[in-house]
Amino acid sequence: MISDKSLTIAVDFDGTIVENAYPGIGETKIFAFETLKRLENEGHRLILWTYRHGKRLQAAVDFCKENGLEFYAVNMSYPEEEFDPQLSRKINADIFIDDRNVGGFLGWGEIYHELTNVKPEIPKTSKKKKGIFSFFK
Repeated sequence: MISDKSLTIAVDFDGTIVENAYPGIGETKIFAFETLKRLENEGHRLILWTYRHGKRLQAAVDFCKENGLEFYAVNMSYPEEEFDPQLSRKINADIFIDDRNVGGFLGWGEIYHELTNVKPEIPKTSKKKKGIFSFFK
């Protein structure tokens, strides 16, 4: 586990929460909302940190809200922060989750495991996949 204290976690949208379909909104990445909601319920602060702005940013925020996730802040370190173009847009976060990390995007199950040292339970499927030679059995 990285820390047992509450973390501030900045999360990218396109390619991380959803498949990259910018300027549209792609399909939700598997376990994205489940993992983020669980991290939030465990006391971590989540910040949406994305290239999007204006109407496209609002569409992403609304999409997350429709899926049960409201961020502590959006494209800023804290909700009351005022944008100043003279200052860096780099935000104050303990961890950044982004599909453009070195090594690429790990997947939400692996990210949760890295942050908590707990492997998420994966439901077992009852159907077996049939192989090409299954008719010989």
